Amino acid sequence: MDFKEKIRVIEDFPEPGVRFKDITTLLKDGKAFRTAIDEIARQLEGKEIDLIVGPEARGFVVGTPLAYALGIGFIPVRKTGKLPGNVVETNYSLEYGKDKLAIHTDAIEPGQKVLIVDDLLATGGTINATLNLVRQLQADVVGAAFVMELTYLNGREKMQGVDVISLLKY
Repeated sequence: MDFKEKIRVIEDFPEPGVRFKDITTLLKDGKAFRTAIDEIARQLEGKEIDLIVGPEARGFVVGTPLAYALGIGFIPVRKTGKLPGNVVETNYSLEYGKDKLAIHTDAIEPGQKVLIVDDLLATGGTINATLNLVRQLQADVVGAAFVMELTYLNGREKMQGVDVISLLKY
């Protein structure tokens, strides 16, 4: 399946000059969405993974069905103030500003094998923050998986030593 056909490009969003790649058009197509999740799962065959970790919000959208397909658990990484238990937090930079993420301190046991999942790898700010949180909990990051990657923003460079899967590359 040509997944790029399912991605809508919106000009000048969120600011002039940006060509925003909108994944919601892929998500609304049940067959395309299922095929995307199945393809990521296929590329992970043979990898030992205990948990999937995904950042808010679209990491949830991609990570939970992938976790279901693999028969493993899903751990949410949220904006600060959204998780009720004890958390570790980290600051990070976005393409268009700064933010803070958190994960429950008891979400991952030391040494568990974790795959980080999100819809998009752009500058790598969100994923690098997620990676830092997971490593603070002493997990073994076995890779990261994305539906899309904007290669010209060099996000992969922030993930040194992490195997990366991307279905679409722009």
